Formats: sequence, structure tokens, C-alpha cells
Amino acid sequence: MKLNRNIKIFINYFLGPVLFLWLSWFIYREIKNQPDLEKAWLRIRSSFRSPLIWNLAAVILLMIVNWSIEAIKWKISVKQIQQVSFIKAFKAVLSGVSFSVSTPNRVGEYLGRVLYMNEGNRLKTISITIVGSMSQLIITLLMGCIGFIILLRKIETGQIVSSIWLEVILYAVMATLLILTLIYFHLSWLTKWVDRLPGSSRYTYLVKALDHFNITLLLQLLLLSAARFIVFIIQYYLLFRLFDVQVLWWQAFWTVSVSFLILAVIPTFAIAELGLRGEIGLRLVGLFSANGLGIWMTTVTIWFVNLIIPAVAGSLLILSIKKIFTNKNENT
Repeated sequence: MKLNRNIKIFINYFLGPVLFLWLSWFIYREIKNQPDLEKAWLRIRSSFRSPLIWNLAAVILLMIVNWSIEAIKWKISVKQIQQVSFIKAFKAVLSGVSFSVSTPNRVGEYLGRVLYMNEGNRLKTISITIVGSMSQLIITLLMGCIGFIILLRKIETGQIVSSIWLEVILYAVMATLLILTLIYFHLSWLTKWVDRLPGSSRYTYLVKALDHFNITLLLQLLLLSAARFIVFIIQYYLLFRLFDVQVLWWQAFWTVSVSFLILAVIPTFAIAELGLRGEIGLRLVGLFSANGLGIWMTTVTIWFVNLIIPAVAGSLLILSIKKIFTNKNENT
């Protein structure tokens, strides 16, 4: 326990800030070296006084749409365990976001969501929530893989990664996607494997909830995950337009898709994530646009709207929960 706490302190108070500072320096250097930086600042300032400012309002609205889709995903996933309303599911999702900002790759979202389940159902819900996240990861890997293939030559020309490493990354992603998809559509394999483990009888109920995931439900989750992905892309494109990042829709679509792929496979923490997002955006979108400042502004705005605002709302919702894990020994 002490070791785990020390590791957490090291990550939160040393490693995270160091990564953030290093990535921030990289972004500052890239923006400073941008041609006509003063003109770029003037374009950014003028964008807030142009009719395109409505793009920002649309991005905020799409944030609500995005988390609403995620709430629907969670609602239909847990319905065999416990019926929850859309409003309750939406609150659970936002509460999960508030927990996730302080954990690697936002794994803490599971804790926030289970707070809204009845006693006896909370631990069962974790495996169900993981399936929902798995569906989103499959879409992210699939679209990112296609984006890699489409942008392969451009990435090579831009000397972001050597051709050898590009092939290694591409094949690794394809292999991971294949394995993950097989597991996703054969969740019964997981429950059978747990059953065979020595002394697993007391933990079997944690994964038995996966038995109700039929092909129809799994496909529904994938379609909803794809819808969320499209919402993200639209948000980026609207902000690219607002901040005068001159890219075509297909360039925005595939560069952002590859960005999501990279963010999905690299462990990140909230304090360093903004810097990492900025660096990836500058590298990939910068293949098609020299407006590094506009790319960085888009990244910051997306991060703030999609993560920070929901996290603050979720933290306020958590304060209103009266019953939190009163039963220490949950079982079936």
C-alpha cells in the first residue's frame, strides 16, 4: 500500500509536471518559430469577433451530444443488471469524467459511474463499463489505422517517424485491433477462462454480467461509439475553421483520427495530456497547415470543452450523492 502511494505521489507531483513542462516547451518553441506569428495572433483575435464564433457554440453543444451518446451506451449496457434512466446515466458519466482526470488514460471513470448503482451491483458494473470502453477503443484503433494508411506517405515525407517504425506501428495496431475485436465478440471466452482459475468462484460474479452481451447489443455499442467518434471529428473541424487552420475536411478527419490513436496507446495523465495533445496536433495537422498557433488553440479548446467542463460538472454531482459504498462486502 505504501509503495502504491509513493508511486502515485511520484507520478502526480514529479513525473506529470515534468512531462507537462517539457511538452509545453516544445509547443512554445514550435509556435514561436511559426512564420508570421504576429499575423497569426491577429487572426486568432479577429476570429472571436467573426460570425464563425458560432462554431464555438456548436462545439459546446456537441460536447453535450457526445456525453449523451456515452450515457446511452452505458444505460443499455447495464440494463440487465439495473434499469437506469437517461438522466441518471448522464450524471454517472459526468461523475466518471471527474474521477478520470487524475488517473492514467482516464481509467478512474469506472469508479465515478458505479456510485450511481445499487449496492450489490456496483462491482458487477465495472466489467460492463470496460466493454463499453472497449467498443470505443475498437473504433479508435480502426479509424486510426485507416488514417495511418492514408497519411503514410505524408508522414514519411514530413519525417515524423521513419518508414521502418511506421510499418512496425501499423502492423502492431492491426494485430491489437484484431485481437481486441475477437475478444469483444467472444466475451464468453473471458467468463469461461475466469471459471477455470483456482479459487475464482468468489470472483466469478464480477464477469458473469458479460453473458448478456449478445451480438445485437455489441453492434449497438460499436455504432454509438462510431457516432461519438464522428462528433469529435466535427468539433475539431469547426474549431479549425474558427482559428483559421486551413485544412480540407478529409485532412482534418484523418489527422485527428491518427491523433486519437496515438493518445489511446500512450499512457497519459491529466496534467501532461494537454501538452501531449498539442505536440501530436502540431506534428500531424502541421503536415497540411503552417498555422501552429491555430492548431494549438484548437487543441486547448477541445481539451477544455470536452474534459474540464464535464469534470467540473461531474464533481458537483458527486457532492450530491448521499450513499457511497456503504456496503464493504458486495456480493451477488
